[in-house]
Amino acid sequence: MASLMYFNGEGAGQVFSDQCHYSQAAIVGDIVKCSGQGGWTNDGSLDGKDWKGQIDNAFDNVDRVLQAAGLVGWEDVYLVRSYMTNIGVQFEYFVQKMQKRIPGHRPTWTALGVSGLALPDMSIEIEVEAYRGKQ
Repeated sequence: MASLMYFNGEGAGQVFSDQCHYSQAAIVGDIVKCSGQGGWTNDGSLDGKDWKGQIDNAFDNVDRVLQAAGLVGWEDVYLVRSYMTNIGVQFEYFVQKMQKRIPGHRPTWTALGVSGLALPDMSIEIEVEAYRGKQ
């Protein structure tokens, strides 16, 4: 695996990488695979009562880690997997966020309802794959 490149965004991304022994993103050929990004702020705080804020933050965190890997951000995403602890309530806001954040294209998307995520107060996690082209 020495030929793969791994990246972490500054702030919480690097902290979580160090604490939990994983990378926020890996480049595999022309593809950047991004670990699930939760709704924490860049200092690592997480408001368990604000699921909309968590969705907003998770979208920002996806941008941050893709940019750390040398991409533009959401514009390069072709695949999204979302994990929501209350999908019946959170789904529509997530759709609105996708429409606003990436109005120019529609990536593939799998949305999953889950009973829990890695941190007790997490209510959203977004995993993406992005195309970086021949660099």
